[in-house]
Amino acid sequence: MSRRILVILILTIAAIGFAVAVFLYPREEAPLYQATPASAQASATSAPTSLVRFHSPSFGPANAQVTVVEFFDPSCEACRAFYPIVKQMMEKHPDDIRLVLRYVLNHQGSEEASRIIEAARKQNLFVPVIEALLESQPKWHDDPKILAAWAAAEQAGLDVAKAREQMMSADITAALEKDTADAARIGVRGTPTFFVNGRPLTQFGAQPLYDLIKSEINKGR
Repeated sequence: MSRRILVILILTIAAIGFAVAVFLYPREEAPLYQATPASAQASATSAPTSLVRFHSPSFGPANAQVTVVEFFDPSCEACRAFYPIVKQMMEKHPDDIRLVLRYVLNHQGSEEASRIIEAARKQNLFVPVIEALLESQPKWHDDPKILAAWAAAEQAGLDVAKAREQMMSADITAALEKDTADAARIGVRGTPTFFVNGRPLTQFGAQPLYDLIKSEINKGR
């Protein structure tokens, strides 16, 4: 069974439940979401500095009891498969979970896709563009020019001409470099890699992730 078929299978199962996904899709080696304002992101976490940086995109309540950090590659098929799973977890616990994304650039086209997403963030289109890129990922995953990613982003509302200027800005470059350095320092070897309130997910899969999140939620009750 090809990797792409496995991804489609997981996306179908994710709509029904989390438990089966862990058995069907390996980590790749190497949103509902409302973005939290950057001013709140810097002060709303107790996680280690190397896990959460002030520039990191964040979704969910700034004061959520649980902070989930995902090291994420937009070109990674497993990250695409996990997106609806994490989204469903946040829908189930809207007041309790905050998601922080960190970029990992393991694949061909990963850096350019990440720059597109960050340019979309500057245009207040982060969520529609990241979802458009993930939905269209099979069309651009193996394309070094990722033309289908640009087309999907434009269809989601991105001003492409403006984005091509924004994507090479010094702050986006610095953010990607910092994420890369932190991933190496922490020892991230595959995507997606999750930390929940600073605790690493040691057994990869949807159900183990949910169990770890739920255990952290229960600590405060």
